Amino acid sequence: MVEFDRQIEPFQQELLAHCYRILGSVHDAEDLVQETYLRAWRARDAYDPSRATLRTWLHRIATNACLTALETRRRRPLPAGTVTERLATDPLVHGGEAAWLQPIPDSLLHLGSSTGVAIDPSSVRLAFVAALQHLSARQRAALILRDVLAFSAVEAADVLDASVASVNSALQRARARLNEAGVLEEEIAEPSQAEQRALVDRYMKAFQAADVEGLKKLLSDDVIMEMPPMLNWFTGREKYGQFMDWVFAEAGANWHLTHVAANGQPGMAAYRLGDSGAFELHTLQVFTVTASGISRNTVFQDTEIFAAFNLAPRIEA
Repeated sequence: MVEFDRQIEPFQQELLAHCYRILGSVHDAEDLVQETYLRAWRARDAYDPSRATLRTWLHRIATNACLTALETRRRRPLPAGTVTERLATDPLVHGGEAAWLQPIPDSLLHLGSSTGVAIDPSSVRLAFVAALQHLSARQRAALILRDVLAFSAVEAADVLDASVASVNSALQRARARLNEAGVLEEEIAEPSQAEQRALVDRYMKAFQAADVEGLKKLLSDDVIMEMPPMLNWFTGREKYGQFMDWVFAEAGANWHLTHVAANGQPGMAAYRLGDSGAFELHTLQVFTVTASGISRNTVFQDTEIFAAFNLAPRIEA
C-alpha cells in the first residue's frame, strides 16, 4: 500500500491541472483529484501495467470523474466570451448565480518551481481554459488528452472508453472551435518573466499613485478588462482609463498592492483603505502581458478565489 501511494503521488499536480482545465474551478478540481486518488487506491489490485501505464490509468479515472461531474455542473466561461461588450461608464451589473472561470495559484501546480511534475504554463492560461469551457465535455477532454498531455489517439480512446475514430472526430471539432475563437493563433512570443514582472511593477506603481495616464501607457491598444462576477467588460485604452478614473473616484486613491502568480501569469492583489483605517482586500487581478503591453486584465472579486490564494482579508495600515 505504501509503495502504491509512492508511485501515484508524483502525478498529483498534473492531475490537478487536468481537472482544472476541464472544470474551470480550483475547488472542484481539488475535490476531483482527491476522488481520483481514492478510486485509484480502492482499485489498485485491478490495475494491470501490461494494459496501460500508471499515468494513463490515473488520467482515465480523473477524466471520467470530471465528465460525470460536468453532467450536473455548468460550464465556467468569462464574461468577454459570453455577453456583449459594455461601455466603461455603464453601471456594474452582477451576473447573479452564473458560475465563472476561476484562476488557479501557480503554487498549487508548482509553476515556476523545480519541484513536482513539469506543467506547461501556456496550457493553464486563463484565455485557453476559458475557451475550453465553450466546448462540449468530451471535446474538452479529447483536446486536452491529445494536444496538451500528448496522449496517442489509442491512449485517448482508452481513457474515454471510445473508438479512435470518435476521439479524432471530437478532437477535430474542438480544434476548429478554438481556431474560430482565435485561441490557437494567440501563441505569440511572450516577454520573459523578468520583463513581465518589471511591467507589472510599473503598473502597480502607477496604480498606487492613481496615475491613470501612466496606467494607459502600459496597455496594448486592444486591451480587454473584465471583472467576474460582474457582466461588464470592454476593450481599448480609453475605456480602460475611463473605468480607472471611476475606480479611484469611488474607492479612493489609497491602496496596498501585493504580487500574485496565477495560471502562469503575473497578477496582483489590491487592498483599498477602508473606514476602519486598515487596508481591506478588494480584488485579485491577473494580467496577460505581451510585447505591446498588458493586453488583458481579468479582475476577480470572490471570497472563494481569495481563499484559494491564501490572501489576508485585511492588512493593517
